[in-house]
Amino acid sequence: MNDDIRLVPIGDSCLSMLFGRTIDPAVNARCVAMAASLERRAWPGVRDVVPAYNAVTVHFDPIRFDREDLATELNVLAAMDWPEGADAGAPVMIPVTYGGEDGPDLSTVAKFAGCSEDEVIRLHAAPVYRVYMLGFLPGFAYMGSVNARIAMPRLDTPRMRVAAGSVGIAGLQTGVYPCETPGGWRIIGRTPIRLFDSARATPCVLKAGDRVRFVAA
Repeated sequence: MNDDIRLVPIGDSCLSMLFGRTIDPAVNARCVAMAASLERRAWPGVRDVVPAYNAVTVHFDPIRFDREDLATELNVLAAMDWPEGADAGAPVMIPVTYGGEDGPDLSTVAKFAGCSEDEVIRLHAAPVYRVYMLGFLPGFAYMGSVNARIAMPRLDTPRMRVAAGSVGIAGLQTGVYPCETPGGWRIIGRTPIRLFDSARATPCVLKAGDRVRFVAA
């Protein structure tokens, strides 16, 4: 794979390996596989391994793990062949109540798309989405890609309060707010599923590389 591969230092305790400059399922699958391999190694001094759209970021203790040694290991791993676009198993099904108080922006998205609210729901629920990464909040999964007809940009001014479980659209991305928070995505529905709970053995329902299907409740 002839990507533009770059190793970028972030402060004195973090290195990020970047694969190209685009968002692509195959590139993301490569990042997820490499991150999983790093986690299995369980190197002393490595605090966290985070896969993203086109990057794998490693947080480490600079006293316990030498930066140059880590850079060497990451360059070796980056040059290896990794599975691209592998089937992540059955989709995680997420029920959604669309519109009304649960989806205050559904009508606005329908106007943007030039279609009915029912058509927006159909278009949003039709794809099997890929979880590219988690970020912003614990358990917040960035998923794509949303049908271009309903890929409305986020709000110019974010709301001060978005309810937990709110399902939103921001351009070609969709996601679920795991807790109440300010936010600027277009809210079209809500799910009762708690995507993050610190009391669970596995706090996050979703992880990078998962597949998700929204189901109109």
